[in-house]
Amino acid sequence: MLDSKSLAGIPLRPANAAAAAPIFPWPNPYGSAMFLSFDVDAESAWTGKDPSHAERLVTMSFGGFEARVGTPKLLELMDQLGLRATFFITGWSVEAHPAMAESIMRAGHEIGHHGFHHLTPDPHDPFIQEELERGFEVLKRRLGVAPKGYRAPSGEFCEELRSSLVRLGITYTSSFRDDVRPYRHVLANGAPGTIELPVTASYDDWLLGLTNRFSPRPIFPREHVLSIWKDELDETRDWGAMVTTVLHPQCSGRPMRLRLLREFLQYAQSCPDLWIATGEEIAGHFAKHEAAAA
Repeated sequence: MLDSKSLAGIPLRPANAAAAAPIFPWPNPYGSAMFLSFDVDAESAWTGKDPSHAERLVTMSFGGFEARVGTPKLLELMDQLGLRATFFITGWSVEAHPAMAESIMRAGHEIGHHGFHHLTPDPHDPFIQEELERGFEVLKRRLGVAPKGYRAPSGEFCEELRSSLVRLGITYTSSFRDDVRPYRHVLANGAPGTIELPVTASYDDWLLGLTNRFSPRPIFPREHVLSIWKDELDETRDWGAMVTTVLHPQCSGRPMRLRLLREFLQYAQSCPDLWIATGEEIAGHFAKHEAAAA
């Protein structure tokens, strides 16, 4: 609620203390980059907002589509195009759908941390540490993975989360929407944080291609989305910068959306100056140039 006390508590400083992203060159012969990434939430996308959804079986079926159809179709597409991507997976999804998670691993894609129950990490949330620890434990036990990357559920962040990720050994994060190139976070105490691979908001397919009873919105047709995605990519290439996708199997794994994604990725592959890479590859490239510039 707005009142004088709450307004007076807003700090008169930028929310992100990190400097603007440094302009490091991309690997030769590329002049721009695409971080190709997916968020695998399955049913946790729905129970993370309201645990009672677990008993609403049709609501849960939106998420169940990922394991039954969406993820297999996306893995098939990645194989057809010869692309490697990063899949940020909730621990709940790995536990509930181990065969799906293992299929992503077998296909050679990077696995990232995406929480356990897909709970939004709001400031002072009592579940932040538990969500991190359970996510790490499941990825290690089920898949033998110690993830390098983390994407926050619902794309939210707070200072406790930022410092905890450094303590727990995460190399890079991908949640912020404040730059077009990778940069290094700065913690509240001035210490260096994770490398951030900022998200490109227009590449969140959930906003353009999924409607449901709890979030009714129009589904944008192929022509509109392709126009948005191509224009964003072309201008970003002109800037020599990076786009980051936030694609969901329960959206882009559906027939029309898969066809749309196929056409867009084929277009992206036709751009000779565009490096399409995983988060681990892009963060590693940034770290190498950062060390050389120090």
